[in-house]
Amino acid sequence: MTFFNPDFLQFFKDLAPNNNKEWFDENRSRYENNIREPFKAFVDHMIKELGTINPKLAELQNKDCIFRINRDIRFSKDKTPYKMNVSAAILVGGKKNYMAEGTYFELGPEHFRVYGGLYELDKDSLLQIREGIAAHTKEFKKLYTDKNFESFFGQIRGEQNKVIPKELKNASEDEPLIYNKQFYFFAEYPPEIILEKDFDQIVLNAYKTARPIEQFFSKLLKR
Repeated sequence: MTFFNPDFLQFFKDLAPNNNKEWFDENRSRYENNIREPFKAFVDHMIKELGTINPKLAELQNKDCIFRINRDIRFSKDKTPYKMNVSAAILVGGKKNYMAEGTYFELGPEHFRVYGGLYELDKDSLLQIREGIAAHTKEFKKLYTDKNFESFFGQIRGEQNKVIPKELKNASEDEPLIYNKQFYFFAEYPPEIILEKDFDQIVLNAYKTARPIEQFFSKLLKR
């Protein structure tokens, strides 16, 4: 089935030079009919589909997953009020549970991306991940060099520390990703792909492909 019509992308192209409340209010019904409601329906659909694989995801509602289109401009030099995409995180426990299994995706006029892995880690959790990778280096490497993972996501990304605890340095010689502060990955597609039939299969395949390494991270975090 098809989830979005062409105005989904055109709306954001028109918003780009008119990113202000006055224009948005004038086009609010267009936003509600062609972006907000179809995206809510899509997220509901994906919750149901992913919930067949992981029953904990089936407990979610779209409001637990969808991020607001309004930007947080309190501490930003960029005062444009609206994001140039819509996004959702279908995670165990909802979008605020950053270290849970699941998937994040964003749809906009520049690209469609679907993400997995760990993006935000507190100090203790980061140490748990690093120590776990050091103790299970071969298992970790096997997961991210799996041909399906590499074909879909490419590589694990993330900022790195220049200094790590000295007890991890030997292990880091075999696995440099121990220096990472984040362990995330994504696949990117042209924006027009969201207009295609069975677009949902990309998100479903992303979750299936990422799940082994996400389960590895969950084991390390004891969640």
